[in-house]
Amino acid sequence: MFSSYLQLGFEHIIDVQGLDHVLFILSLCLSANSKSLKYLLVLVTAFTIGHSITLAASAFNILKLSSSMVETAIPLTIIFSCLLNIYQELKNSSAKANYLLVLIFGFIHGMGFSNFFRSILGKEDSIVGPLFAFNIGVELAQAAIVSFVFVILLILSKIFKSLKWINISGSIIIIALTIHLILS
Repeated sequence: MFSSYLQLGFEHIIDVQGLDHVLFILSLCLSANSKSLKYLLVLVTAFTIGHSITLAASAFNILKLSSSMVETAIPLTIIFSCLLNIYQELKNSSAKANYLLVLIFGFIHGMGFSNFFRSILGKEDSIVGPLFAFNIGVELAQAAIVSFVFVILLILSKIFKSLKWINISGSIIIIALTIHLILS
């Protein structure tokens, strides 16, 4: 059972149907390009914690929200994160994504999956094990994405003097993909 929920968590992040998570993680990678991999992994873990809290609240029937409201909010978190990246680069600002903001965005993204997660729990005796396994899978998938992108950014930083235009271009592409997701 543990491995099933672990796999489900991993697939939840890398699933093409769940591209919103990947786009958000990519926006975080761009925001943290000048920081360490450790900083970025801690930032992504804040996202997972928010996601986990929302899933737990949903599984315990503490939280029930309209799916249309959540489906509108999720792309807005991605767009906001990318706009923050662009602002940061154009203004040479240090206004990077912070842990609290990413945690809140994790709450929102977790709401998008909460109804499905509640339904797959079915008649489980306890949700603690499945929720733990699922979140470990989420974290592993996010760590894989972050590590891959971080290596690419590291290579690009050796080639280019500055990643400013890569970050701006990447953020614009993520915004365009997010708008495409909204419209499709």
